[in-house]
Amino acid sequence: MSIVTVQLGQCGNQIGHEVFNAICSDFHSTHGLCSKKENESYQEACKERFFSEEKTGVPVARAVLVDMEPKVISQTVSMAARSGCWKYDHQSHFCQKQGSGNNWANGYSVHGPRHKDAIMNLVQKEAEKCDRLSGFFTVMSMAGGTGSGMGAFVTQCLRDAFPASFILNQVVWPYGTGEVIVQNYNSVLTLSHLYQSSDALLVHENDAIHKICAQLMNIKQISFRDVNRVIAHQLGSVFQPTHTSERDLMDSLVPHPEFKMLGLRNIPQMSENSLAYSTFTWPGLIKHLRQMLIAHAKMEEGINWQVRPPLPGLPVSQKCSPSRAPHFNTSVANLAILRGKDVQSVDVGGFRDAALYTSWLNPQDAFNVWKTPRAFNKYEKSAALVSNSQFLLKPLDDIVGKAWNMFASKAYVHQYTKFGIEEEDFLDCFTALEQVLSSYASL
Repeated sequence: MSIVTVQLGQCGNQIGHEVFNAICSDFHSTHGLCSKKENESYQEACKERFFSEEKTGVPVARAVLVDMEPKVISQTVSMAARSGCWKYDHQSHFCQKQGSGNNWANGYSVHGPRHKDAIMNLVQKEAEKCDRLSGFFTVMSMAGGTGSGMGAFVTQCLRDAFPASFILNQVVWPYGTGEVIVQNYNSVLTLSHLYQSSDALLVHENDAIHKICAQLMNIKQISFRDVNRVIAHQLGSVFQPTHTSERDLMDSLVPHPEFKMLGLRNIPQMSENSLAYSTFTWPGLIKHLRQMLIAHAKMEEGINWQVRPPLPGLPVSQKCSPSRAPHFNTSVANLAILRGKDVQSVDVGGFRDAALYTSWLNPQDAFNVWKTPRAFNKYEKSAALVSNSQFLLKPLDDIVGKAWNMFASKAYVHQYTKFGIEEEDFLDCFTALEQVLSSYASL
């Protein structure tokens, strides 16, 4: 089954490039932890999923690149070609000469409709190259104008054109301190629109990834490329083949359309220098991963080990409220993906504990595990956990609150209304996200 990746805006194109890099380096790594036959079938599945074959023998990414400025796309395309391992199709990108000015409305209401046919033609061509199209993976930021506004518009177009295919949106949550003064408006508008047309939103918080770069990777001066590489590694650890399709990912993690927010945790994560001196056991990795989930920790360093699942019968109001950080992180569903040595013997029973989940789901249905003996990149043993849980309650509450405070004083609203986004549209978006907050808080 094949996936078409749609890279939108500067952030989306840079992360998309790093994702294909991570997949390609894993594809070429030799581990000796699985048989030659297993390795070959893994490589075949990987190739079918992410690349189409060209006569030259260089794999071509199944991707469409969209940006309103040409600079990032031309850099991305040439870097991929220079790698010699893979490349983009030189006809699968769309760019213009002017950007969206960090304005969601400009991307959504102006650039989107104006360039819809050209962009959807490129998507259609990529989809037709797939023998078996599974769905679409879009990569975008929420803070700017093109990734967020165009991203929301293109996602709606994908839903209309391919009603039977899955759509997974990978969204980058902006830094709390802010890169763009209207990032909270852009984020609220993006999230509420994606919630209508997407099957699931896979969220990466810039602040959390920044911490991983500083504390686990020991990077002194952190660049966007460092952040993007960590995100790409995490995505690769989920998307690389495990004998299942991405459709299964959606089916197991989104049991109800009200709950579409997915978070991703990875263990272990460290610099290559440290890796040579480290050993890991499966019981240790699983124990840490479970506590990261329970205590809502983004990385294995500094986990709060005091947090415990609540006792059965505790009223919902005592478990959590969005305004304060929840001590315990209740889940709707979890998926563990385990890769590497001795993987078949791993005990993941701790993730089937009914106390981790909302009362309306059977823990046997709420937790799934995928295993493969093929290790990922340089890690002999590694585990990823994709969880649909309360992890975004506080960040979402913060963004909605900040956006509402600006909206109440009408700050910058005129910059959106001039592109056709009215005050009623804002109110509809606030209402939709308040409903999402309320649903997750009541788990």
